[in-house]
Amino acid sequence: MGKDVIIACDFASAEATFVFLDQFTDEKPFVKIGMELFYAEGPEIVREIKRRGHKIFLDLKLHDIPNTVKKAMASLARLDVDMANLHAAGTIEMMRAALEGLTREDGTRPMLIAVTQLTSTSEDRMQKELLINASINDTVVQYAKNAKEAGLDGVVCSPLEAGMVKDACGDAFCTVTPGVRFADGDVGDQVRVTTPEKAREIGTDYIVVGRPITAAADPVAAYKRCKKEFCG
Repeated sequence: MGKDVIIACDFASAEATFVFLDQFTDEKPFVKIGMELFYAEGPEIVREIKRRGHKIFLDLKLHDIPNTVKKAMASLARLDVDMANLHAAGTIEMMRAALEGLTREDGTRPMLIAVTQLTSTSEDRMQKELLINASINDTVVQYAKNAKEAGLDGVVCSPLEAGMVKDACGDAFCTVTPGVRFADGDVGDQVRVTTPEKAREIGTDYIVVGRPITAAADPVAAYKRCKKEFCG
């Protein structure tokens, strides 16, 4: 599994998205399409970005009863995305149902990963508001073990927990880590963050980077810097 940088295309419209993506002429970066863009533009935005040659991580974080998630994943499988996700909090049964729904008749499917805890969630909030009494590290590792038991390919976790997940689930179990900022950048609304270089040292497989690239004065240069720091 090769390391890669995934750009979070958290734009409000297709127009803004393509203005951004059109700046990349040398290579087609791996992109994340999240709720904001997908809900604004619908499945066609996924098809068009795919037609343009990009790999796509469709970040919709499904979380519902197993049968509903299974049917939703079957719909997403037809979009030919490369990666999809759901919330690990939905239980092993839900994750297994999702995997079944995402698998096409010919046996192929996108990668499926589970969100452990959002990078905006601190241990204090998790314990006081969600009434999860375990530490955030123990919670993330247990959710990752559940995802592995369900047959998923990996998890979304903060870079700070990626090493623990690898230790618990093995090097082949994929870690996708948002919450990555340049050493000289602003952390924004995320509380569990690190740098591309540190994420590489920890051993994570993919980093998801949004504003440090999309809001940069020169997004292409910022992307290349990120690739160099993370991929070497």
